[in-house]
Amino acid sequence: MRAVPGVEVVRTYRAAWLPRDLVAGLVLTALLVPQGMAYAELAGLPPITGLYTTVFCLLAYAVFGPSRVLVLGPDSSLGPMIAAVLVGTLGSGGDPARAVALASGLALLTGLMLTLAGVAKLGFLADLLSRPTQIGYLNGLALTILVGQLPKLFGFSVDADDLRGDALGFVTGLGDTVPAALLVGAAGLALILALQRWAPRVPGVLLVVVAAIVVTRAFDLDVRVVGPLPAGFPPLQLPALVWSDLALLLGGAFGITLVSLADTISTSSAFAARTGQEVRGSQEMLGIGAANLTVSLFQGFPVSTSGSRTAVALQAGAKTQLTGVVGAIVITLMLVLAPGLLRDLPQPILAAVVVAASFSLADLPGLLRLRRQRRTEFALALVAFLGVALLDVLAGIAIAVALSVANVFRRVWWPYQAVLGRVDGIAGYHDTTVHPDAAHLPGLVLFRFDAPLIFANARTFRHQVRTLARSGPTWIVVAAEPITDVDTTAADMLADLDEELDARGISLVFAELKTPVRAKIDAYGLTRTIDPAHFFPTLEDAVAAYRARTGTDWA
Repeated sequence: MRAVPGVEVVRTYRAAWLPRDLVAGLVLTALLVPQGMAYAELAGLPPITGLYTTVFCLLAYAVFGPSRVLVLGPDSSLGPMIAAVLVGTLGSGGDPARAVALASGLALLTGLMLTLAGVAKLGFLADLLSRPTQIGYLNGLALTILVGQLPKLFGFSVDADDLRGDALGFVTGLGDTVPAALLVGAAGLALILALQRWAPRVPGVLLVVVAAIVVTRAFDLDVRVVGPLPAGFPPLQLPALVWSDLALLLGGAFGITLVSLADTISTSSAFAARTGQEVRGSQEMLGIGAANLTVSLFQGFPVSTSGSRTAVALQAGAKTQLTGVVGAIVITLMLVLAPGLLRDLPQPILAAVVVAASFSLADLPGLLRLRRQRRTEFALALVAFLGVALLDVLAGIAIAVALSVANVFRRVWWPYQAVLGRVDGIAGYHDTTVHPDAAHLPGLVLFRFDAPLIFANARTFRHQVRTLARSGPTWIVVAAEPITDVDTTAADMLADLDEELDARGISLVFAELKTPVRAKIDAYGLTRTIDPAHFFPTLEDAVAAYRARTGTDWA
């Protein structure tokens, strides 16, 4: 059953996979527990909600998710977005119970949007976030997360709603640093980063968590701890929302949906290439939508695909989604049988886990590469970065989307244009900007317009042709192979332009028009204005016809 991939996994499961899935599930749990709690705090929620979220999203995705290796869960890139919605709705220091209800509502809306996107096959929405803007906002997120977690790492808290407030609060609050908290947090962060760098197969986060609990208990350190977790699970219920909440949550849910789509499609493609599996984009959206809908019923918050946890599962030998199910079962047993196990986990260690995650989000080499390769896209990334850093996460995402769309429109509105000529020793006709010594036929201009001809650039096309007409050519031949469409606005412009040029004794000629585009031109009735004999299948045919008519030679 393609709609419920979990059934197919059960039907085709091999006994030889079981030991690997069990071991991988136990290894994965070591990462799921501390990260789930840490990312819940990053989102402004009680740590226990991170464990509820982790359990139910893993179970739901095991049933509805098509990938056998992807691991879902609370995500460092979504945490600041959730926090931004909660702070914008409640203000800082709001009621935790109300925050949990709103976060669950956010998961509900995100799940509905992802499910609808899957049903309608709208995976292309992820393309609204181009790679440069993704690099920009992820670097902005990394900086926002890092600065926001520094006070917790130093053992004090800051009442602020944005990066500037967090930075100022951290600097002015350094006098309240708790030495024991800083020692534990800094040592934990250093150990996590060192193990990630030099021993990536070692479960560094688990080692740090266990060591921190042991040290805190043994030396009775004066640090804030997680405290006892509630035993069991919350009841199955819809988020306690009122209609006015929906308007406040919709924008955040849309932003989270876009980020989840982009994360999921890129991550699933990367791991499918490694494992030889097929990427089923629409079913992935349905799987993640089902996971978000499920966690919303158990005091959870929005989740996404995690590349780091998926990599850990693969390294540990995971074969199927049973790995995630094992992780969910182990966390459930812990909550039911030993809820006090993490009671003495220091809060600075959770901050260290989040700070380590922020380093993995940052992509400074990507920024530098954009700066070397294409300055305009580097500028897009920089603006997206500043949007996240100086405004807030949701505003930054909105700016990133707007910039991506605007950049596409800019390329269509003012595409690359070239005059072509013949170059000795190279077949065909080439850009005279690159080859300034290219030969020309007197009275003939070969003009290439590298975009579909539509309402947005019709005036640009007309302006450029009028500029070329000032030199008094006999023919202006449009090398139309890059023109993939002509809309009605452009068709009207071409009709008027052809009449204008005819009055000056200049013919507007087209070569290499694609068959569907030529069919549109016929449907618009343009051949009543433009001479049907002025359409040629190739540039060579157009040039040969001009030379036969005028007897000119290359100059």
